[in-house]
Amino acid sequence: MRKPHIRSVAVAVAVATAATGLAGTAFAGPTTGEARSVASVTDSAAVVTAARTAAFAHASATGVSTGDELRAQDVMLDPEGARHVRFERTHNGMPVLGGDLVVHLDHKLAYTGVTRAAGQTVKPAAATKAKLTAGQAAAKAARAAKGEAGTAQLVVDARDGASALAYQVTVTDQDGTNTVVVDAVTGKVRSNTPDSDQFLSPKLVKSLQKSGVTATPSTGDARAAALGRADAPTGAKTAFPSAANGTGKTLYVGSVGLTTTQTSRGHYQLADPSRYGTEVRDAKGKSTESFNAGTKFTGTSNVWGNGATSNRASAAADAQYGITKTLDFYKKTFGRKGIADNSKAAHGLVHWGNKVANAFWDPTCNCMLYGDGDGQTFKKPLVVLDVTGHELTHGVVDSTAKLEPTYVDEDGNQYGEPGALNESLADIFGSNVEFYANNKQDTPDYLIGEKLGLSQKFLRRLDHPSLDKLEGTIDYWTPDTYYTEVHAGSGVSSHAYYLLAEGSGKKTINGVAYNSPTYNKSTVKGISRTKATAIFYRALTRYMVSTTDFHGARLATLQAAKDLYGANSTEYKTVNQAWAAVNVTAANTPAAKH
Repeated sequence: MRKPHIRSVAVAVAVATAATGLAGTAFAGPTTGEARSVASVTDSAAVVTAARTAAFAHASATGVSTGDELRAQDVMLDPEGARHVRFERTHNGMPVLGGDLVVHLDHKLAYTGVTRAAGQTVKPAAATKAKLTAGQAAAKAARAAKGEAGTAQLVVDARDGASALAYQVTVTDQDGTNTVVVDAVTGKVRSNTPDSDQFLSPKLVKSLQKSGVTATPSTGDARAAALGRADAPTGAKTAFPSAANGTGKTLYVGSVGLTTTQTSRGHYQLADPSRYGTEVRDAKGKSTESFNAGTKFTGTSNVWGNGATSNRASAAADAQYGITKTLDFYKKTFGRKGIADNSKAAHGLVHWGNKVANAFWDPTCNCMLYGDGDGQTFKKPLVVLDVTGHELTHGVVDSTAKLEPTYVDEDGNQYGEPGALNESLADIFGSNVEFYANNKQDTPDYLIGEKLGLSQKFLRRLDHPSLDKLEGTIDYWTPDTYYTEVHAGSGVSSHAYYLLAEGSGKKTINGVAYNSPTYNKSTVKGISRTKATAIFYRALTRYMVSTTDFHGARLATLQAAKDLYGANSTEYKTVNQAWAAVNVTAANTPAAKH
């Protein structure tokens, strides 16, 4: 569950990063089983026990101390034998914000290194005691986030190099929830962050509305395809519910095949039993964060929508298609079973809220929320394929590194490199979902939001990010990147990824022209999208933590390339070249936190 607690941008990833060499793990190329492949619950438990023991045995490297407890969040067993256990930490029973770490083991369960979010001791001074009551902290949080506060919980705030006793409070208003952290001694609000992840930043939405821009989304061919129906043949005995082959007449990608559920003879539901029961429902204009509060899409025809907004199921067909394609991409590319890799359904709510010009990943309901547009700037629901791939990738990040912004302004705009890296990964894998789907009505490309109908023909792009004038996206890293809004800052790592995949200079792919520049005027030769994506996924799931910044991402992707291809490989060397080409190098790594 993503609660974007603000953390330091310090280079706290460094860890024994050099020591995380995982000797003997390099092999020629990625396998389809890149995600964890735990053989049994017993094996997984043994790995967790070994990792926990190693963390305390190597306390000087891992930073754990007396009073700490480590709870395993994820266990990853690599095909070549390395093991990685991601832990969340508590101190004297209190959750530690910014205390996450990944312990790395070899095939014999021997310690090889650690990736940790906090580089400092995370326990408050022994004499520190709360001066605020839980009720006082909740009241301060409610005023800060302008909503109704839940119960205040004591935590240790180890973000931004701190080790403060604090209260964490969830505050709810009509638009969703915020996580507010209040200092338990001074009463200062240490952070106030929206829990949902918006596709469009508040700054961009306001700018578009102010300028009077009207987006005119390009739509797909709504003609029905000759797709099979799953109506049981006359006389056949069918057990219900059962999988059925339906047709979605979407807003953006024409007629597509959808696996649905036949609940009884001649009755269908828009839920996919072949993908863990993944389902889209109708929020009917409510700003609910409960999937169960949505209305099921059911009917006597297994055709959903009519290709226009006049039918409420049209947007649902787009959403269901996008969600299932995203699930398929992650499973077939990395062996990842569901967004959290737990074989559970992914959910979506369409027609969410009143005139909402946005789409969200919401960790409260672990589902996608799609607005219908505000009727002015955006006149159609934001159910575009790469928007879905982008937002569901935030869910993948939530269940792995939990990359979080470092601070948020009073309008809800988020800043800082870990948050920008989160947005970048969402763009990178969202783009990959398009390539995986390979839908002729939505040409696979390295553009994000190209179907939204914006005047610049896309929202963001990976090859030359600064061509996005709407958000002011940047191509290269500078020390000021720390102060850049996360969508704008995402250009740094998105650009590095594109250079790694496709290389610098001019290139035409699927009829789309690209021309990627470099900071140092170097020429980078790409290693292929397949390899670049494998490296970035492995880096995310194994070597990134909540505070990973762009220099930390460089180290993480280098380590991932070393694991997959070897330290002397072309792939490893190209990772280094790609980061240098966006001005992220070992030499300019910031020495001090902000």
